[in-house]
Amino acid sequence: MLRYVVVGALVTAFALSPNAVASADPAAPQADPPCTAETKDALTWPAGATAPSVCDGTTWQPVTDPYPMSDEWASPGPAMTLHGQGRRNPMLESGRWTATPLTPETTCGATQFAVISGTPTLTPPQTDRGEPGQPLSLEMVPRLFTVELTGNCLWRRSP
Repeated sequence: MLRYVVVGALVTAFALSPNAVASADPAAPQADPPCTAETKDALTWPAGATAPSVCDGTTWQPVTDPYPMSDEWASPGPAMTLHGQGRRNPMLESGRWTATPLTPETTCGATQFAVISGTPTLTPPQTDRGEPGQPLSLEMVPRLFTVELTGNCLWRRSP
């Protein structure tokens, strides 16, 4: 019985000790891409954000539309996942897109997953990756389910 009391006291003391409290450094907040005249009217949706933002030319403002769709997206660097026309309420349309790096060292990339017609199955990933500092042009596939956009880039759909 005494052994259980001693063990209980040690566990309590250890748990309350400031050195014993587990702490992990939280992930650094995801920086938004620059909001400038170049990205004015573009949307962004950084990882961890609960809703997209729109650039007013100087700052990112919350988007109030519950189903935002745009022909211009600014990716913040790490993967930003958007829904295409293979899902309800798409965020972007299929077609020709060009990604322009927002910094000279940035490489733009896209990994697309499409719905196979008539099935609940997705295609294998289709990946396109540009060169550092160079624009990337690509075709967003029809029935696009999701696309993961990478690089600090401005993505624009061609009319």
